[in-house]
Amino acid sequence: MADKPEDLALDRVQVKKAVQALQAFQKTKSTPDSLLLDESQHISLLFTLWKIPKQAQTIRIPLPHGIRTNTDEVCLFTRDEPNMTPDQTQRFYKKLLADRGVKNVTEVIPYKMLRTEYKPFEAKRRLLGNFDMFLSDDRIRRLLSSHIGKHFYERKKEPLSVNLQSKKLALDIQRTIQGTIISISKKGCCCMARVAHSGMAADEIAENIESAVSTIVTKLRMKGPLIKIIHLKSQSSVALPIYTSNMNHLTILEETQKQARAAMDAKKNASKQKSAKKEPKSTEKNTGAKVEEQIPQLVPIVTPSKKAKLEEPTKNGLEKAPNPTGGKGLRRKGKLTKAVKSPAQRLKRQVPQS
Repeated sequence: MADKPEDLALDRVQVKKAVQALQAFQKTKSTPDSLLLDESQHISLLFTLWKIPKQAQTIRIPLPHGIRTNTDEVCLFTRDEPNMTPDQTQRFYKKLLADRGVKNVTEVIPYKMLRTEYKPFEAKRRLLGNFDMFLSDDRIRRLLSSHIGKHFYERKKEPLSVNLQSKKLALDIQRTIQGTIISISKKGCCCMARVAHSGMAADEIAENIESAVSTIVTKLRMKGPLIKIIHLKSQSSVALPIYTSNMNHLTILEETQKQARAAMDAKKNASKQKSAKKEPKSTEKNTGAKVEEQIPQLVPIVTPSKKAKLEEPTKNGLEKAPNPTGGKGLRRKGKLTKAVKSPAQRLKRQVPQS
């Protein structure tokens, strides 16, 4: 059974100790002239799952305290409005955001402008470095993958879809910007989510951690025990463990595996017994067939009499039969040969006529 939010209970004291340790580590790394902590240091949760997921998943996590500062640059990709140029579309959506009370978006780029002005590789890299976060109209989100390039996904800055036709547009954009996401891959059992930055208070970071863990556990599409270990870390610190799963479910898994094996063995034994019962009947049938096959058939065997080959008549008379001894025949290709004279006949003298 999957872990429920109440089953995966974080120790709030342990979480707060880990957060304070990270903040103390950041103070040692900061320069003596700096009065504030470096807010660019992200604090993230590292999740280790019990098994590799079968399918990839992206989970949006709303947080009670925003993790982005007011200086973060946010870009919005919009669709092309009919009968409008890219500049007119840009002005139209900027006015729409201002009327709805949206103040976090710093730049609006229509889809046609993205395809034409940001087609070169260097322009895409410049666009990626100029903004901290990207949003997109949900009507064109599926078209952006082939135009923004793979570097957006490698830097984990892929655009998040927003419904620009929503009645609560300002609230939706605020939640999307101040929240976070976690990408769960089917290629490994580890995933990471950004939940705070080093300039936040310890209590705010602890509340964000608890909210993120409960959201991930409820939305994760997996069966059985989910999370094995949870670590807390910053960009330049070591990972501090804040949760370790109980090992009791391993004995339950072993028992279920043993029961499954016993059921399989019982099925195999039952099938063997059924096959053993069917074997005597088949042997009886086989013996009866053998007895029937062994009865000899009393049928008289008649040897056909060979008729003598008749000699074919020719013009000069009857043709002689071929020599049965296998010698050379007197006939070659239907022609008769002269008879060979004996030596006594050869010695006879011819009497001259008077």
